[in-house]
Amino acid sequence: QVQFVESGGGLVQPRGSLRLSCAASRSISTFDGMGWYRQAPGKQRELVAHITADGTTNYAVAVTGRFTIARDNAKNTVYLQMNALKREDTAVYFCNADVQTKTYWGQGTQVTVSS
Repeated sequence: QVQFVESGGGLVQPRGSLRLSCAASRSISTFDGMGWYRQAPGKQRELVAHITADGTTNYAVAVTGRFTIARDNAKNTVYLQMNALKREDTAVYFCNADVQTKTYWGQGTQVTVSS
């Protein structure tokens, strides 16, 4: 029903910034919610940031104050601005959407924070 194209991942130094983009194949205006999750090697996938249809945002404690989730409905795109990156932010980041009773996932994009 919907596919995502993610971009923006890569290698960045500690204290640096990256912006991840998640472009959907159709309108996101009717999505119940969208978010970003991440999964580090050997760890469970965890919520990073989430935004509901009415604009309410939620963040994991570990990223609060450093990451910002935003959406541009006209571009069918959700962003994750990541500032003051730490080595522990290294993970594969996944775009996520809840559409009625179905959950959809992007392919994931690697973020590596290292000197």
